[in-house]
Amino acid sequence: MPSPQQARAQASAITSGKSAPEAGAAPTSQLRELFDGPRLSPGQRRIAQYLIEHITEAAFLSITDLAERVGVSQPSVTRFAAAVGFSGYPALREKLQAIALKTLGSTPSAPAEDRGNELQAAVDVEMENLENLRRDFADPDQVIELGRALSQSTPLTVLGLRISVSLAEYFAYAARRIHPDVRVVTRGGSVAYDALLQSREAGGTWLLAFGMPRHAQETLTAVRVARSAGLKVALITDLALGPLADEADVTFTVGTGSRLVFDSYAAPVVMSAALLQAMTDADPERTQARLEEYEQIAEQHQFFLKD
Repeated sequence: MPSPQQARAQASAITSGKSAPEAGAAPTSQLRELFDGPRLSPGQRRIAQYLIEHITEAAFLSITDLAERVGVSQPSVTRFAAAVGFSGYPALREKLQAIALKTLGSTPSAPAEDRGNELQAAVDVEMENLENLRRDFADPDQVIELGRALSQSTPLTVLGLRISVSLAEYFAYAARRIHPDVRVVTRGGSVAYDALLQSREAGGTWLLAFGMPRHAQETLTAVRVARSAGLKVALITDLALGPLADEADVTFTVGTGSRLVFDSYAAPVVMSAALLQAMTDADPERTQARLEEYEQIAEQHQFFLKD
């Protein structure tokens, strides 16, 4: 009889193909698609990131107000509009307003008396992050494809520095149940360089990196080392644009909760679990064999309490 984890592995396989677009793509996904194509300058990335983070307000700003909010010149905003394929700022703003209005229409503001306290507001932010992730998952093919690639990378290296250590440790802990060689890097500098170079020399092909705010310079350096060594990089982060995303072969952008003193990571954890599921689906025979072996060891050594 399969263990609960084995049964879940069998029952939770991801189905390829787009589901019905009941709510449309998340605003972040639409803006990322809009801005990801062209190679933007650092100043243009600042404009793009501001629009992504403040779409419902920024879409209705004049060119003067937008330039002032971002801290750039008006000609810079005009050049940005041209760089992302529009005839000028008015045409770009029309597109942004269409996205913003759909966002406002799909998430009506709660009455003041229903908004609750700060803890409830923090939960509301995470619910919105998860809803955006749910929309992104309407087409799971990229998750499936990356899960297959991570499954085939032996060894598979997982990187998370500073605040991202916990996410890397969670992913690596679970991945070791279904993958024969998972290496986790949670220290930067020369320690990270050694681990990444050794992973490539041992035959590894992919690095999965977590980059949460505040984004560490040493994470960017480690990702660049990985690429120079010949590893492909998959990135889970909260920023669709910027130096980290520029270095990645595949980027999944997920929101973080920032209403409390320390950020919360509901969406990044679900994103991690989705990739683990995709790795499970990629090689079901190996998955079942490894889970069976682990259950036998766990039973033999009494790892867990009897529920």
